[in-house]
Amino acid sequence: MTIDQLYQIFLRHPSVQTDTRKLSQGDLFFALKGPNFNGNLFAAQALEQGAAYAVIDEAPTDDDAPLDRLILVEDVLTTLQQLALHHRRQFSIPFIGITGSNGKTTTKELVHAVLASTYITYTTQGNLNNHIGIPLTILSVKKDAQFAVIEMGANHQKEIEGYCKYTLPTHGIITNAGRAHLEGFGGPEGVKKGKGELYDFLRSNQGTAFVMWDYDYLRTMSQGIPHIIKYGTHDADVTGNVSNTTDTGSFLSVDIFGGPTIHTQLVGDYNLPNVLVAVTVGRHFKIPDTAIRASIEAYAPSNSRSQLIQRDSNHIILDAYNANPSSMRAAIENFARLVPTGTSASPEPTNNKVLILGAMAELGTDSLAEHQGIVDLIGQYPWKEVVLVGGDFQKLTHPYKKFDNSQQAGEWFKQSCPHNAYILIKGSRSTKMEEVLQPTT
Repeated sequence: MTIDQLYQIFLRHPSVQTDTRKLSQGDLFFALKGPNFNGNLFAAQALEQGAAYAVIDEAPTDDDAPLDRLILVEDVLTTLQQLALHHRRQFSIPFIGITGSNGKTTTKELVHAVLASTYITYTTQGNLNNHIGIPLTILSVKKDAQFAVIEMGANHQKEIEGYCKYTLPTHGIITNAGRAHLEGFGGPEGVKKGKGELYDFLRSNQGTAFVMWDYDYLRTMSQGIPHIIKYGTHDADVTGNVSNTTDTGSFLSVDIFGGPTIHTQLVGDYNLPNVLVAVTVGRHFKIPDTAIRASIEAYAPSNSRSQLIQRDSNHIILDAYNANPSSMRAAIENFARLVPTGTSASPEPTNNKVLILGAMAELGTDSLAEHQGIVDLIGQYPWKEVVLVGGDFQKLTHPYKKFDNSQQAGEWFKQSCPHNAYILIKGSRSTKMEEVLQPTT
């Protein structure tokens, strides 16, 4: 079966699923397989549950298999990606690709919120930003779409390049290129090269890049792209800064030069570039400032991303979805500057602050040194308590409390009963630091 023939089936059954547990009547089931699973084994079950067709790459062994509803291909994943490309080519609308070491999901959500205020906009759901999630996102874009916003995650070189081949982005945003996934990218320069593959595609295809002009390395990386829209704190098409009237113990507020002050529900000055690029995208596509501001102010983070939680008398910043040395440093330094609500600003941070930090993953041979760097940074500020959890934090000598996992840290948290404290909880996904706040038994 050709991709064009498969696409005709897709047009009749435009809902694609790769998990039988999430199937709905009439879906197309793609039987993906990996090291620990084989979707081909569930193709018959998918059809029994109501899937219209199942795309497989292993011939069925059951003589009673409904061959008229089984589509045998050479490789299911490649077919999924080729189908996504075929679907993408039906659109002449802007497709905005977003990648970066930190902040790409928040940026994606903010850009989507701004665009959706005025245009029919489709975007990546949750964190479906990999070789499976991106084609599924593209295939979810309906014919009424006016914009699509696609998040691209990566942990090694050539990954973004591969995504661009079937996303065909017309516009792109690299939030930053920090010290994340060092093991896979081969060091900091490898991170820049890997993230820069989005710029490479835009450069070769007459695309447009929204570039954080404060970052010299992004200026350099974006050279040669035909259309560059600049944002930053100065010398850019759209400029803004953290509002100097904001009580730093509350949410981030941003003053936009020549525009409004935006009072967000985001925690941390490190979210400034994410807000600025959302404003920049909105203005570029002629969305009124009133709608831009309303959209950004209405966005509330979820899924353990810079969430501000009030629990009893405590103020908790839960930023436990992911962590790398760059984001960890930014979070700690922002937290150290934070002046609690109701207190006067002072050059000395309050000592009623608690750090509960989980280890960082995928740092390769740099891991011990990067964790030591975080320990050294912590030592530059006064804290009421510091708790370090798991991984290479356990291998270092330091004066702070340490636990093997987040469950043990949660038991300590429950028993210590902090009062009127400001608490930062952050760590890589593998440490599951949100479990610190879950009830223990």
